[in-house]
Amino acid sequence: MSDFFDALETRSQDEREASQLSQLSLQLAHARNYAPHYQTILADVNPAEVGAFEALAALPVTRKSDLIAAQASKPPFGGLTATPVGKLNRLYISPGPIADPEGHGEDWWRMGRALHAAGFRAGDLALNCFSYHHTPAGHMMETGARAVGCAVYPGGVGQTDAQVQAVTTYGLNGYIGTPDFLKLILDKADSLSADISSLKKAFVSGGALFPSMREEYGARGIATYQAYGTADLGLVAYETEAAEGMILDENVIVEIVRPGTGELVPDGEVGEVVVTLLTNVDYPLIRFATGDLSAIMEGQSPCGRTNKRIKGWMGRADQRTKIKGMFVDPAQVDRVVKAHAPIMKARLEVNLVDNKDQMVLKVETEDLSEGFRDQVAGSLQTECKLKGVVELMAPGSLPNDGKVIDDQRVY
Repeated sequence: MSDFFDALETRSQDEREASQLSQLSLQLAHARNYAPHYQTILADVNPAEVGAFEALAALPVTRKSDLIAAQASKPPFGGLTATPVGKLNRLYISPGPIADPEGHGEDWWRMGRALHAAGFRAGDLALNCFSYHHTPAGHMMETGARAVGCAVYPGGVGQTDAQVQAVTTYGLNGYIGTPDFLKLILDKADSLSADISSLKKAFVSGGALFPSMREEYGARGIATYQAYGTADLGLVAYETEAAEGMILDENVIVEIVRPGTGELVPDGEVGEVVVTLLTNVDYPLIRFATGDLSAIMEGQSPCGRTNKRIKGWMGRADQRTKIKGMFVDPAQVDRVVKAHAPIMKARLEVNLVDNKDQMVLKVETEDLSEGFRDQVAGSLQTECKLKGVVELMAPGSLPNDGKVIDDQRVY
């Protein structure tokens, strides 16, 4: 994997910064002219005068955590899109719920760069196990795979027996999906005595790739790399064979700020990831605060790529948590609580059991019946689109620490 996706990856930092600042001025002007949200918050900004990264850092932050309210007041996208809804390519609703757009153009989310770094090449046969329905992940990864010349089997989520059959039928050699779902496929193949040794590479996202997972997959002959991105932003950063942090995508500017503010922190200090898109004219997100934590790494990657690196995903600045590739928001837990009058208090605990995400909703209630437990479990699955265990507890059992979601996984 010593070659590069394009010449942008090895340009000098001076060349990169000059190009990015030029693109930034154009993007700011475009957003201010065509996206109502930015017409308001950038009304006093002259894009031509934002000629340094310090000037960018002075601009207002737009928070992902505010999207639900913004989209409710100005549907469907809160005024952040610059392309009319009817001229977009696809429309999605991600957990939250948050409306997400997809514009026209090859590899709109720019995932091809990350897949190339993970070893995917023209002629590879990829099993795409991200969902193709409602949320954008399936199409996000497929367009990236097609950008590097892969043929794609749209496996989607679930049905591990069918996933195994697809691998054996076509000799698929690449997996694309969440880190933990690959283990489910491997386990299913073992139980069926099916030979899926054709799988040699994996590109994962949508959840943490724990060291134990990478080691287990490596022992099975599968080289596994991960990327960090979101449904709104597309690719933000990606791993390479150097396996030292994640290199920033060439089409974004990433700032690390003190959580809850727009104030930059020194390189190496952990803070909230804030991203500005430089080439997306449909959804020109400027200083978009993700709610994720990371830090800028010192130095340059030994792989030869010259862009800056981040340490990867290091948790959440808020309690919004990704479970099995899906975000779960404290507001969703609150809606489950409000749907059942006997619930006095609840906390959603997230753990890793046998390298698989597990969520347990702990509920304080005087109704400890099995029927009530089943009702709450049904509401949890409906609200979060994920199955979870419900544990009924006596009033006063949960800590008084303000936590609604307690992520106990070790990263």
